[in-house]
Amino acid sequence: MESNPEKESLRNLLLEKRDNTSFDLLKIASKEIQKKIKKIHAFRNAQKIGAYYPIGSEMFTQDIIQELISQGKEVFLPKVMGEKMEFRKITDFSSLEQGSFDIMEPKEDCPADNKLDVILVPTVGISPSGVRLGYGHGFYDRFLAENKTTAISLTLEKQIIKNIPKSEHDILIEWIVTEDQTIQTRR
Repeated sequence: MESNPEKESLRNLLLEKRDNTSFDLLKIASKEIQKKIKKIHAFRNAQKIGAYYPIGSEMFTQDIIQELISQGKEVFLPKVMGEKMEFRKITDFSSLEQGSFDIMEPKEDCPADNKLDVILVPTVGISPSGVRLGYGHGFYDRFLAENKTTAISLTLEKQIIKNIPKSEHDILIEWIVTEDQTIQTRR
C-alpha cells in the first residue's frame, strides 16, 4: 500500500462517490461503456484481451467478457500472487474462483500469459491525461510497467477529475471509456 495522504483522501472520496451510485445506474453505464469500447480500434482488433471481474461498484464487465468469449477472442483475468499479478486465460465463468481480496480469479489450472493486446483496467478515479487512481496496491502499475500493452480504463464520468497526484511508479492509461465519452489520452 502506498502512503500518499493526498491520494488516500482522494481515493476515499471517489470510492464513496462511486459506491453511492445505484445498481441500476451502474448497469446502464456499463452497457453504454460496452457499446463505446467497441469503437476503439485497439480493442476491436485485439485477440488477447485482459479484463477483470468487477467488485463493489466497479463497472460491470461480465457482458463484455461473455461477448468476447463468444466472438472467439482469448480472455484473460488477473490472478494475484504475492506482490505480482499475472493474467490467466478463462473459457467461461466456471474457470473462476474466489481469490485475493475476495475477487473472482482464474483457477490454478488456467494457463498464464501476460503478452496481451489490450487490458481493461478497473479505476477509482482518473485524470483526462490518463493518471489513474486505483486501490493503492500498485498491481496494475507494476504489471503495465513490465508488460507493454494498450490500457483502457472503464469508469463513470463522475470519476474523471482534473488533477490526480502522479507518483513515479504510476503508468499512464491510453484510453478512458465512460458512459458519456471515450478519451484517448495520448496520440
